[in-house]
Formats: sequence, structure tokens, C-alpha cells
Amino acid sequence: MTQVVPRRAATRTRPQSATFGGIDDPSGAPAPDGPDFAAIHDSPEFTALRRRFRRFVFPMTGLFLLWYLAYVLLAAYAADLMSTRLVGSVNLGLVLGLLQFASTITITALYVRWARKRVDPGVAEIRESAGAGR
Repeated sequence: MTQVVPRRAATRTRPQSATFGGIDDPSGAPAPDGPDFAAIHDSPEFTALRRRFRRFVFPMTGLFLLWYLAYVLLAAYAADLMSTRLVGSVNLGLVLGLLQFASTITITALYVRWARKRVDPGVAEIRESAGAGR
């Protein structure tokens, strides 16, 4: 028969907790050797960078969602149109479905190209001014 033995309460005292990025520091002061993320977040450079990012990403996301919704609605409510044969066994629904993949790849390539020119230089500038580029 197995005997249940209660655990003893821990008699060790916990060591002083180390600060982790100022989280445990009641004053909320940033770690002396790290970047001040609150100051970076509030800086006009970061605000401009965030605005520039959103001007590309939000409209592109909206356009893609509309394109996807149109495809789904056509598939659900215009079955005759989607089953129109284009070449042999290839119908309009199949072509539009493959164009979904093509548009995803195109949007990704456009974003990478755009970000390298318009976002990455701003990120590097903010990093350097914060001293995080070490």
C-alpha cells in the first residue's frame, strides 16, 4: 500500500528578485544599460514610422480581404459563373482560386520591397539613436 506523505513547507527564503527590464523596480526606471522603450515609443520618429507602416499595411489588408470575400461570395452564390469552363477542365473558380495564391505572393513581395526602402532605414535610425545597434 502506498503511503501519502505531505510535503514540507519550503524553509528556504527567496533571494532578492533581480530586476528584469525594470519590471520589478517599483520606480519604473529603465535598466541603465538598455534602451528606453517608452521614450522610443513616444518619439516623433517612431510615430512617423508607425504611420508610414500603417499607410501601406491597412489598405493592402483591406484590399486583399475584399478580394477574398468576393471569391467566397462568388463561389457560394454564383456557382454557374464559377463553373464556366475556360480551357478543358479548367474553370473560372479554379483560376480565381489560384489567383488568390498569386496575389498573396505578390503582396508579400511588394511589402518586402516597400519595407526595405521606406521602413528599414527608419528602424535603423531609431535603433542607432537608442544605442541598441551594438
